Amino acid sequence: MNKFSLIITAGGTSSRYGGENKLLVTLKDKTVIEETVSKFIDFDEIDEIIISANASIIEILEELFKNPKIKIIEGGNTRQKSVYNALKYVNNEYVLIHDGARPLIRKDTIAYVLEAVLDKGAISVMTKTTDTIKEVDENGRIIRTVDRAKLYNTQTPQGFKTEIIKSAHEKLRDGNFTDDCSMLETLNIPVYIVNGSYTNIKITIKSDLDFARLYI
Repeated sequence: MNKFSLIITAGGTSSRYGGENKLLVTLKDKTVIEETVSKFIDFDEIDEIIISANASIIEILEELFKNPKIKIIEGGNTRQKSVYNALKYVNNEYVLIHDGARPLIRKDTIAYVLEAVLDKGAISVMTKTTDTIKEVDENGRIIRTVDRAKLYNTQTPQGFKTEIIKSAHEKLRDGNFTDDCSMLETLNIPVYIVNGSYTNIKITIKSDLDFARLYI
């Protein structure tokens, strides 16, 4: 059986959420970050979970997670740097990268990514765009309607052969990418999709948390 590492990004400051760190807010009987980790913890293929965290919450996370396969490390001041810091601790041939603020990820979606990345080498969970998309200029004037036939919304987890994504981070380490797949796109390395769920939202503002509580 191929073994996987999992990186969970938890380095943000929750500036758009306001006040407390959104990862520590309780959904039902778990915090957001605990709910996220719970979706991955029982996969036998995943034997290493690295949470790349904001320094201000590391001690709290160390109290929440006593499982020996979970390691808490300090992230960077950008998402890219947080992932890069975590990649230094990865010991497996394959790695998944997931947003700590996506607690509604489905286990069947995770299973699809684990399977697909073995064949393709680079995978992203995505959903087909259903809204009509408009391009707007700096004055707020609509320029055109974008053809949505080939448009998808990017989610996580994203899965990679470890050597591929580590190499991309090394080559582009001075960038500010908010999405790991876009680094491979920049380097003309193919990335393939796994269809996700529209409920796999990223908690960014308080209304997202309301939705997550209702869904759970």
